[in-house]
Formats: sequence, structure tokens, C-alpha cells
Amino acid sequence: MKSADIFEFYRRLAEANPSPETELAYGNVYQLLVAVVMSAQSTDVGVNKATKKLFETVKMPQQMVALGEDGLKQHIKTIGLFNSKAKNVIALSEILIRDHGGEVPADRDLLEKLPGVGRKTANVVMNTAFGAETFAVDTHIFRVGNRTGLAKGKSPLAVEKALDKKTPGPFRLGAHHWLILHGRYICKARTPECWRCPVADLCRYKPKTAAPFAKPVSAG
Repeated sequence: MKSADIFEFYRRLAEANPSPETELAYGNVYQLLVAVVMSAQSTDVGVNKATKKLFETVKMPQQMVALGEDGLKQHIKTIGLFNSKAKNVIALSEILIRDHGGEVPADRDLLEKLPGVGRKTANVVMNTAFGAETFAVDTHIFRVGNRTGLAKGKSPLAVEKALDKKTPGPFRLGAHHWLILHGRYICKARTPECWRCPVADLCRYKPKTAAPFAKPVSAG
């Protein structure tokens, strides 16, 4: 995709959603970190339901450690991989207390050293909590990058590097949210809704989908 097309691609997404935000519910940076760890192979809606009551009482890593692994499991047992996620969240909370004064570090390398925190999770926290121009590539962004031609790559890291190289300055901070929301609601995995896509004419995806046929109105 040409530079002018990339700029226009983002411009249209920004016009449709000037202030994109994560759909995960959280009250502070620590809760955001926990929510993002919980979101692996789970939906944001499912995570929000699981953490609603949890976050009413657990706002700091000290409170999470006091709750304990078994107590945490009772809150998050409705989401996938809850056993390993509970173990990781307790472990990362202990490390935050021990090594970082109970605060979430604003450093991607340090974040990646925490249990259950990979590059994608670290990028989300850096972008959402600390305003860093990072590109967290999940399945949605990986699909959108390759399907549209915006940022092609055979791995999430390759797509991330392509986005970092090609995304124009005005759109770097919001790019992650624009692309993930676009992939979640319009450029869907099985059947992309090209008929209502604001960037369809810029997209390199050839078999564009048409609007679904309206159901016939029965007589009488």
C-alpha cells in the first residue's frame, strides 16, 4: 500500500472514531495489566464480566497477593486458561511488590519479564497506560495488516515492525486501537463486512463481500 493510501486509511478510521480506547474495563494501570493478561485467548467482554467484582476490591498487587491464587480463580473461572492466568497474575503481583515498589514499570523490557506478559501484552500496556507509540499485534491486527495490505508479515513481530515503519506520525498513538476495533467489528475473520467498510477502496483484499440481501416481506 502506498504512503498516501496508508495516510488516508488511518485518516478515515480516525474520522469515524476520533478517540479510540480499549474495550477492557480497568481503574488503574495495575488493573489494566491484569485485564490484558486475562484477555489472552478470551474476549474483552468475557474478561470484563470476570473482573467486575474482582476490581471492586483488588486495586493493587498487595491486595491480589492477599486474595491468593485460589481466591482469584473463583473470580476468573469463566474465562479460558484461568488456572495458568491466576498463577501468573499472583506471580507478577509478587514481583511488582518485590522489585518495583508495587508499581507497574513504564518499560516494555521490564514488563516482558513478568509472568504471563508477552510482547503483545507489554505493547498494549505501554500504549494504553503510558502513551507509547507501540503496536500490539493480536489476531485481529495480524489479519487486518495482511488482508488489507497495510502491513504484511508472516509473523506478529513482522507485522508489528511493518506498522512501526509505515504508520504516519499523527496516527501512531491510536493505530493499535483503530486496527483492533476495525478487525473486531468490520474486517472480521470469516466474513469481512466490506460493504460497510470505510477503507474498502484502499484495501488490497480482492473478493469483497456484498451487503446481505434483505429478507422478503411476506404478503398479508
